[in-house]
Amino acid sequence: MNNAIGVLVVVYPFAVFWAITVIAPWQIAALLLLLLLLRFVLLGHSVHWQKSLLLVAIAYCAFAVWQNTELSLRFYPVLIDFGFFGLFAASLIFPPPIIERIARLQHPNLPEQGVRYTRKVTYVWCVFLAINSFIALYTALWGSFFWWSLYNGFISYVLTALLMGAEYWVRIKTQEHVR
Repeated sequence: MNNAIGVLVVVYPFAVFWAITVIAPWQIAALLLLLLLLRFVLLGHSVHWQKSLLLVAIAYCAFAVWQNTELSLRFYPVLIDFGFFGLFAASLIFPPPIIERIARLQHPNLPEQGVRYTRKVTYVWCVFLAINSFIALYTALWGSFFWWSLYNGFISYVLTALLMGAEYWVRIKTQEHVR
């Protein structure tokens, strides 16, 4: 159930693009609000940052319901991207960085070289997320509804997947070089 909700939240830009011609903006925001509230409840005793990001998204949805405008619906991807940027950046200020935390799930005794590498990767993700946030903001404010939906519902995910793939490739090549 939680995965299904996650998928629905990911396709949000395309759902908005389709739904805006059928139902009012406040109804779209209310549906997202209900999905996020359900996801919040289903998380149970999960990681604190997940619940914090969800609470911010829930507050945004309540605001979007109140605003009842097409423009207010466009800021959800900006909020999510900027939230993840804040999370990654904060982890650099208050270590360990997010990528190191993820790496330690598989390698609890991560060597110093791995710690340095994960810190660099966290910086790369911060830059990517900052740029992605600003592009999402640009499309929300000045892009057509079509380009907003295309960028935030497809292109940004492709870019994220490409970055993940590139990082994985670099990590494999780096580990081969060390051996």
